[in-house]
Amino acid sequence: MTEGYEYVPHPLLRRRVRDVASGIEGELMAVINEDVSATLHPHWIELAYIRGPSGREFSTAVDNIEPAELHPSQRT
Repeated sequence: MTEGYEYVPHPLLRRRVRDVASGIEGELMAVINEDVSATLHPHWIELAYIRGPSGREFSTAVDNIEPAELHPSQRT
């Protein structure tokens, strides 16, 4: 039996990103190719897992993430 997921390398891992769908920023913790099908026919999608400001992680489509720019007060 095969697993229903696999980790995918991504250049923004462990960096601050923004979910363009919700506008929430956080740290990209993982990108996972997941079988989200509830049937015998697999349906694989890449999901980005982001740890938001509350400390909770949420997922979004990997195409929805972009690097988050630092606010002027956070720049060195």
